[in-house]
Amino acid sequence: MDETLLMIPGPTRVAPRVLKAMSENIVNHRSALFGEILTETNQMMSEVFQTENQSYLITGSGTAAMEAALANTLSKGDRVLNIVGGKFGQRFMQITETHRGIPVQLEVEWGHGVNPDDVRYILEEEEDIKAVTIVHNETSTGVANPIDEVGKILKDYDALYIVDTVSSLGGDDVFVDGYGIDICVTGSQKCLAAPPGIAAVTFSDDAWDVVDKTDNQTYYLNMKKYRKIGDATPPETPYTPAVSLIYAMQEALRVIMEEGLEERVRRHKLAAEATRNGVKALGLDLFAQKEVASNTVTSIKMPEGITDKELRGTMRERYRIELAGGQDHLKGNVFRIGHMGNITHREIISTIAALEMTMQGLGLDVEIGSGVAAVADTYLEV
Repeated sequence: MDETLLMIPGPTRVAPRVLKAMSENIVNHRSALFGEILTETNQMMSEVFQTENQSYLITGSGTAAMEAALANTLSKGDRVLNIVGGKFGQRFMQITETHRGIPVQLEVEWGHGVNPDDVRYILEEEEDIKAVTIVHNETSTGVANPIDEVGKILKDYDALYIVDTVSSLGGDDVFVDGYGIDICVTGSQKCLAAPPGIAAVTFSDDAWDVVDKTDNQTYYLNMKKYRKIGDATPPETPYTPAVSLIYAMQEALRVIMEEGLEERVRRHKLAAEATRNGVKALGLDLFAQKEVASNTVTSIKMPEGITDKELRGTMRERYRIELAGGQDHLKGNVFRIGHMGNITHREIISTIAALEMTMQGLGLDVEIGSGVAAVADTYLEV
């Protein structure tokens, strides 16, 4: 078994008790017993979303939930304000096009967060915007967008507020009801620290009103079916779910409940600060602007004269630590350290120590121990 330490922005390391949960016997997914499992899991999911709305699990990746959000609310010709500052903002726009919507793109420079005033300006200038999509945590750039501030602006308009929290929920502040979010989506394999393959979504009453008036063009992701059978007694899913993955999701959410959501977010914030301090102590430059730096992934500019293959390849092959590379036009120009899920000071120190050795081995002027000392200082100051 590969014992490489995953320090990527998902999938993340899964706790042994969560893995063990998947080994339980398969039960009838149409039984009262599975209904109890689904009920508890959905209730905990809503607690993590911090919403009074019902949550629904979808067997699929976070992209399935992104598509469910738009497929159930868009009709041909509907205009959607897509905030695009990275790969996943682009994905929302592509899904908009797939489901016959008309994207109104708000392009944000990669590495920067969206300016809420720009959102207001477009909503004032453009007519009939049906929905606004935003990615809270853009893993491709290491940016956390100000979804709370954008939510305040959306309260003055009729447009649905659709937020991707795939890589932030459980690792950063997400208050679905408090931020006025109409549709919130997430995935299992990042901050929630469950295996890949389960997505979750929650809809506000306003969003359900739109769903009920929309003749959607999706079968598997038809949320009317999820609501009808998911609100039954006992609740079910409209199609055969990944039963073992839901066992794991249930256990992963129990772990979060035991830790406490507030403490879990605090732990992520500390890990992010320690990581940034560590890489800066090595003379590396961060890619994302400081004021919007992510809690869950740090993007770092590639040192001059060093290739992606040299740096990440050495980290992986020699030190058994997997980092993520850049995407799109950032490929080869940045690398990314994920610090989400069951992350502690141990993983951060190991990663920064290996990065020190990698950089020195590649001929860079690095003082061994400087990055680790910066990480240690960050944790000792708490």
